[in-house]
Amino acid sequence: MSLFLDLTLRLVLLVCSLWGGLALLHRFPAGIPWRRVAALAWLLLGGLCLAWHWQGARAGPALVMAVSMLVLLGWWRRLVPASYLAWADDVAHLATGRRHDERLRLDHVRCFDWLTRDDARVAWERREYDLRRLASLDLLVSGWGRPGIAHVLLSFGFENDAGAVDDFVAFSVEVRRERHEPFSEIGGFFKRFELAIIVADERDAVRLRSNVRGEAVTLYRVLLGQHERRELLLALVEQANRLEREPRFYHTISANCTTLVYALMRRIIQGLPLDHRLLLSGLLPGYVHDHGGLVPGFSLDELRHRGDITQRAVAAHDDPRFSRRIREGVPGWPPSVVQTEEGKGES
Repeated sequence: MSLFLDLTLRLVLLVCSLWGGLALLHRFPAGIPWRRVAALAWLLLGGLCLAWHWQGARAGPALVMAVSMLVLLGWWRRLVPASYLAWADDVAHLATGRRHDERLRLDHVRCFDWLTRDDARVAWERREYDLRRLASLDLLVSGWGRPGIAHVLLSFGFENDAGAVDDFVAFSVEVRRERHEPFSEIGGFFKRFELAIIVADERDAVRLRSNVRGEAVTLYRVLLGQHERRELLLALVEQANRLEREPRFYHTISANCTTLVYALMRRIIQGLPLDHRLLLSGLLPGYVHDHGGLVPGFSLDELRHRGDITQRAVAAHDDPRFSRRIREGVPGWPPSVVQTEEGKGES
């Protein structure tokens, strides 16, 4: 029992030391040099407590760390997300909107023309959509070579007068960074960033990842009922409106591009189970496939292979038919549905 207590105390001291050091490194209210000093000072305190315990003391190290953690957690709880900072251009506006009967007005649709991963011709537009013409939902998964790690987007498609789906708008749950602030996956655990829901023209959202950043992008047609599809779109807008009023911190695990959408879907479809694939965004298509949300008659590998739009997106970079061309051959997207070059549905 004595050995077990000693090991437990050492583990607690080690965890408190590492967590506190990372918290101070990412959120201590000073410049980078002073954040590093604060983190090192905390790690030194933890090291001294561990050394003290190795010499046979128990109560002393535990009491010193407990008091120090209470002070640190008191400061930590007072950290609140911000509404107004010098945001990076691509996350300057949230996807706020209003519904008027069957019309949905989105206030800030991002329509950037990306030149490099950090430079773009900035453009934001106000757009309106007829909810009665909401016809499709696609899941876009963009990966950059890390197993299980990816970014997820939802693209909603609207029909034109000819019945062809030709107008797509993509929703993306992202980190809201300050200008010139780099992304950090570790920082996402420590209140480093605010949470953002961005709405973008599909040519902006997809080309940024496939054509500019060189990421691998896969598109899956999602089989969601008309009512559920509509409710998900409105729920995303409602959540963005709430973020505008009440900002939240981004969290790498609990508040990211997958878990936020899952929380909204559970309000629409009862009984959706929890799954480890919800924590690893790159595995999300497997979760959706297993619950009947993707096109039937294809294995997940087939859907992934035929839905790989990376090269098609690069080839269609400046083509006004960009959204049609990236969907060529994707299961669930027959040519008769997508707009043709002349702007009419094929027969």
